[in-house]
Amino acid sequence: MKKLFLLAISLVIFMGPGLRAIDNKGIVHYEQSPDRFSLISNSKPVSILIDKAEDIGVNIAITALRKDFKSVCGVEPNLLFTPTEKNIIIVGTLESEYIKNLIKKKKLDGKELKGKLEKYIITTIQDPIDGVDQALVIAGSDKRGTIYGIYELSEQIGVSPWYDWADVPIEPRADISIEQGIYTAGEPMVTYRGIFLNDEAPCLTTWVKNTYGTDYGDHNFYARVFELVLRLRGNFMWPAMWSWAFYADDDLNSQTAHDMGIIMGTSHHEPMARNHQEWARKRREYGVWDYETNQDVIDKFFREGIERSKNNHDLVTIGMRGDGDAAMGGQVGRDHEYESQDEYNMALLEKIFKNQRQIIKEITGKSPDKRPQVWALYKEVLKFYDLGLRVPEDVIILLSDDNWGNVRRLPDDKERNRKGGWGMYYHVDYVGAPRNSKWQNMTPIQHLWEQMQLTYDYGVDKLWVLNVGDLKPMEYPITLFLDMAWDPVKYNAENLLDHTYDFCLQQFGIDQAEEAARLLNLYCKYNGRITAEMLDRNTYNLETGEWKQVCDEYVRLEAEALRQYLTIKPKYKDAYQQLILFPIQSMSNLYDMYYSQAVNHKLYKDNNPEANKWADRVESLFNRDAQLCEEFNKVMSNGKWDGMMIQKHIGYTSWNDNFPADKLPVVYRITDTETKGGFVFSEKNGVVSIEAEHFYSINDADGDGGKWTVIPYIGRTLSGVALMPYSKPTAGASLTYKMSLPNDVKKVDVRIIVKSTLPFLRKEGHRYSISIDDGEEVIVNFNERLNDDPENVYSVFYPTVAGRVVESVVELEPSSSTDGVHTITIKPIEPGTVFQKIVVDCGGYKRSHLFMDESPYVRE
Repeated sequence: MKKLFLLAISLVIFMGPGLRAIDNKGIVHYEQSPDRFSLISNSKPVSILIDKAEDIGVNIAITALRKDFKSVCGVEPNLLFTPTEKNIIIVGTLESEYIKNLIKKKKLDGKELKGKLEKYIITTIQDPIDGVDQALVIAGSDKRGTIYGIYELSEQIGVSPWYDWADVPIEPRADISIEQGIYTAGEPMVTYRGIFLNDEAPCLTTWVKNTYGTDYGDHNFYARVFELVLRLRGNFMWPAMWSWAFYADDDLNSQTAHDMGIIMGTSHHEPMARNHQEWARKRREYGVWDYETNQDVIDKFFREGIERSKNNHDLVTIGMRGDGDAAMGGQVGRDHEYESQDEYNMALLEKIFKNQRQIIKEITGKSPDKRPQVWALYKEVLKFYDLGLRVPEDVIILLSDDNWGNVRRLPDDKERNRKGGWGMYYHVDYVGAPRNSKWQNMTPIQHLWEQMQLTYDYGVDKLWVLNVGDLKPMEYPITLFLDMAWDPVKYNAENLLDHTYDFCLQQFGIDQAEEAARLLNLYCKYNGRITAEMLDRNTYNLETGEWKQVCDEYVRLEAEALRQYLTIKPKYKDAYQQLILFPIQSMSNLYDMYYSQAVNHKLYKDNNPEANKWADRVESLFNRDAQLCEEFNKVMSNGKWDGMMIQKHIGYTSWNDNFPADKLPVVYRITDTETKGGFVFSEKNGVVSIEAEHFYSINDADGDGGKWTVIPYIGRTLSGVALMPYSKPTAGASLTYKMSLPNDVKKVDVRIIVKSTLPFLRKEGHRYSISIDDGEEVIVNFNERLNDDPENVYSVFYPTVAGRVVESVVELEPSSSTDGVHTITIKPIEPGTVFQKIVVDCGGYKRSHLFMDESPYVRE
C-alpha cells in the first residue's frame, strides 16, 4: 500500500499546458516558507475577496470555507469586497469582475475555463490587483466549478467532506502554506452525478424528527445533504419520496437546491417535477393514477410541476409508471385496438411523452429540447424499449441495474450516438425481492467499481445516480461512486484499493490509514457474500466447517477493528466507529448469532443437552445486536445520530414482511438435561474422535466413592471428565464409549488424552485400564515419568506439563461384530485422572494438536 504525503487528495484531470493535477500528494504544508503562499500564519487566516455580485451558491460555499478555516485555526477569515490587504484569497467565476480583470491583464488564462463544465483553477498570482502583492486565486468556469474549487481548498487545509455526516475531526493548525503553481481537477466525465435518498423510513425519518422536529426533510436538512454532495463534487439529487414530498413539504427546499448549485430531479416513477406523495395525499381529490381515464387531472398535475420549477435547473423526468412505483396497468384495448397489454401501454406512453413535452414547451416558452429531460428504463419499462418504444433524441435514457448492483442493459455502438446520451441508476440500498437490503452496506468495493467501469466503457456518461437509502451508513460507497463519476478511468484493478486508502487517510490520518483501509475492504468483501437480511442459519454448511470458518473470519476482523479502535486518538473514535467498527461488529455479531442457531438446531436433533448453551448464546447475541444499535443511536457522537440505526434486519422471510421489530431466531431446548450418555459415534476417514464427556454410559464408584463430574472448558477442546471428590475411592467406576467401525478393521490404535496430572498419590505413577468389547484390559500408567529425575526433567516432564495433556497410545483388537458396533471401556485406578478425549485410529489419523474434530454421532 502506498504512502501519501500529508493530505493526499486524489483528483483526476484534463489539463491544459502548465496545469498540474492535485493528485497523489497534498499541496499544503504545515509550516511557512517564502516560496509558498501563506494561508494561515500564527493562527491568523488570510482574508477572502469576492465580487459583491457573485452568485449566492458561491457565497454559501465561501461561508462554509470561512467556518472551515475557523475549525482549523480558531479564527474566521475576513470577507472582503474590495482589496485592502497585501495577501488575499480571490474567489470568483468567469463572470466575477476580479476574475475578468485577471484574465484581461493576462494574469490568468481564461481559455482554461471558458466553455468548460464545472472546472476550477487554483493558482498563486503575483501583483493581481493594485495594492495586492500576492493572491491565491480560485476561479471557476461556472458556479459549480467555483464551488468545487472552494471545497477543494477546504479539503487541502484538512476538512473532510464527511466532517459533519461522519464526524471526522479537524486537526488544528497554526500555520498552513500552499505551494506555488496552477492546479485543477479538470472537467467531470459524467455530466449529472448524484445520489437518491430512498426507503427513508424508519431510520432517516426518525433521525430527522429527532434532529429537526419535522416529519419530513426541510430545507435545513437538505442544505446539509447538498453541501456533502458538493464537497464530493456531485451536482445532482433525487429527494426522498416514501413519505416525504420535496417540493410540497417546504417551499424553501427547491430554492435552497437552486441557490446552492444542486440540480434536482425526481425518481424514475415521479414525472414532471412532481413527487409521488403530492398525488398520494390527494388521491381522493385527484382520482385514479391512470392517464387513459384521468388525463385532464394528471396533465394539470404535470403542468403545475413544470410551472413551479421552470426557473430552476431541474432535470425533468418524463414518462409514467403505475401508482406508487408499480407497473403500468390499465385495461387492454378499451377501444379494441390493441392486441396485448404491452402494445396498449406503449401507445399510451407515446401519448404521454408527446403531451408532457408540449406542456414543457408551453410553460417554459422554449422548445422542449432546450429543457433537459430523462426517461428511466426501470423494470418493465425496459421491456417497452426492447419492443421499440422510443423518446426524442434529446432525452437522456436512464438505464438501471437489477437493484442488486448488476447492470441490466447497456447501449450498443449505434445507440451510443444518440444526442441525449445515457444514464445509470444504481443501488447500494434496495427494498424488494427477495429481501430488503437496507441495514448495512453490502456492496464490495470491487463490485461497484467493476460494474460502473463497465457502465462507462459502454458510453453511459450523462447521468449517474446512486440509491443510498438513508445516506448513512453508505459513506464509502457514496464517495467511491461520486469519485468514479468525476473520472471513471482513474482507478483500475491494480490501484483500486488506493482509493480506499486515500479515503481512510483523509478520515483517520496517515498512521491509521493502511490498517483501516484493509479492514474496510475486507468487511465490504465479507458483507458482499450475502446480505444481512438474507442471512440465516442455513446459509453456510455446518457439517463441513464452512459456517465456523466464515464466523471465525468475522470474529477475527472484529478483534482487529477493536485493536485499532483502542489505538486511535479519542477525537477520531466516533468517526471510526461509524465507518469501520460498527459495520464490522454488527455483522460479526449477526454471523455469530446465526451460526449459534445452526449449532443449536443440530445439537437438539442429536438430543445433546449442549443445545441449551447454544440457545442461550443465540439469545445473548440477539440482545447484543440491539445494544450495538442502541450505542450507535444514543451514545456515539453524544446521540447525534439518534434514530439512524433502527432498521429491522432479523426475521425476514420475504421482502415485504410486516413484522414490527427484529425477531429472536427460533431455538430449541432440551428439558431433560439430567439424562446423560447415549452417544454412538461413527468412523469418518479412518478415525473416531470423541470428547470424553460424550460417553455412552457411566458407572460411578461403588458405595460412597467418587462421582463422575464434567469440568467445562478444561483441556484443549471441550471439557474433561473426572471422579470427584478426588479423595474418594475409584473402585467400580467406569466410562463406556460406543462406536461403529469398518468390518475389516482388525486392530486400532486408541489415543487416550488426559490432563497432565502429576503422580501426587502414587509415586510410581497413576493408572487406568482400557479395553475394547470383551477383550483383555490394558493397564496404562500415564504419568510415571512426570518428575524431575535427570532422565525425565527436560525430555518428558517440562514438555508434557507445558502442553497440559498426556497422550497415551494403546493397540487394541476389536472382536468380530455383525453390526460393526464396538465398545471401549475405561476404568480409573488412582483418583485425580481427568479424561479429555479418546481417539480411535483405524489408519486415518493425522497428527493434530487438538486431536482432530469430533466425529459424527447420534444419541440413543
